[in-house]
Amino acid sequence: MPGAADDPEGLLEELLLGGPRRYNRLEVARLAGLPPERTQRLWRALGFPDVADEDVLFTEADVSALGRLRELIDSGFVDAETEASIARAMGQSLSRLADWQTDMLAAVLADPGVDAADPEGVARIAAATERLLPIMRDLQHYVWRRHLAANAGRLLPTHRGQVDRRDLTVGFADLVGYTTRSRGMGGRELGAMVEDFESLVADVIARHHGRVVKTVGDGVLFTCAVPVDAVEIALQLPEEWRAADRPPLRVGAAYGRVLTRLGDVYSPVVNLASRLTSIARPSTVLVDEALARHLRGVRAYRVRPLNRVSVRGFDQLQPWLVRRATAAGEEGPGVHALEDLLDEIADDVLDPADAPPPEEFRGDGAPAS
Repeated sequence: MPGAADDPEGLLEELLLGGPRRYNRLEVARLAGLPPERTQRLWRALGFPDVADEDVLFTEADVSALGRLRELIDSGFVDAETEASIARAMGQSLSRLADWQTDMLAAVLADPGVDAADPEGVARIAAATERLLPIMRDLQHYVWRRHLAANAGRLLPTHRGQVDRRDLTVGFADLVGYTTRSRGMGGRELGAMVEDFESLVADVIARHHGRVVKTVGDGVLFTCAVPVDAVEIALQLPEEWRAADRPPLRVGAAYGRVLTRLGDVYSPVVNLASRLTSIARPSTVLVDEALARHLRGVRAYRVRPLNRVSVRGFDQLQPWLVRRATAAGEEGPGVHALEDLLDEIADDVLDPADAPPPEEFRGDGAPAS
């Protein structure tokens, strides 16, 4: 394979980019029929640094991708005002996926007997990469279509007007004392804990029909359409995560109208769930009154009002503690009678007839005035 010994990295890059670099930035814009300023804005939105006008860094695939973008714009599916936002969302999501896949490929292709300066060794790595890429591409395509199918109902005419504003439960879960504990960990140990955390939360949330919006090191943001499912997620996460060598997990959740945009969620409800998480004790679950009201009469759970607190953005916030109801026969007669009394008191407080009218969410992060 000519040139492999001189530039093995270039060989792999050409394989990944689908061809050799042929064009500079201005040539790509001209061939795609888009203004250079626009292509630069999209390039930045995808997460790539600026390049000099004369640098030959782009391939036929770049020209083709911009041509596809023009088709989307001409179809009316994407307009100039939102194209950068869409590019940014795709870039951020796929950048993380690419980081993980790079590490995975490096581990799979690692071979002590392969010398990067040896053309034969580089050719073996390139052949393995070429074999894996179509498999990974097809799998990603399948997962993407599956996620679209899971949301197919929102595409129907009966759901128009409800596509981006919906009533959802928003939950936060974070590791208590993560920063302190992580300082004493080695890189491999910390990486293993983060991997275990992300794996467990993804499993529990999917199991109960929720969706992971994003994970950030020591925390996860999730949503769920059915309030009881969200509460089950919130309770199971600390239960299944609990171990002597792990920091405890705490969860806060709130229910209400949210704006869903480019895979993220925006609403005072998101802020409320975050504040509830910040005041929750380790291994506990706190919810707002709206979510607690959805648990009224659900005897699998106990909900108890806690003292009001003032936190940033919320004065006199009323948190509700949620825990599982003790199975019949596990409580003494006196304790059982007291719990029943407390359930009745909580039910009275949560009576829908006494609930304030729901606030309409404008969509800019605040309730309507």
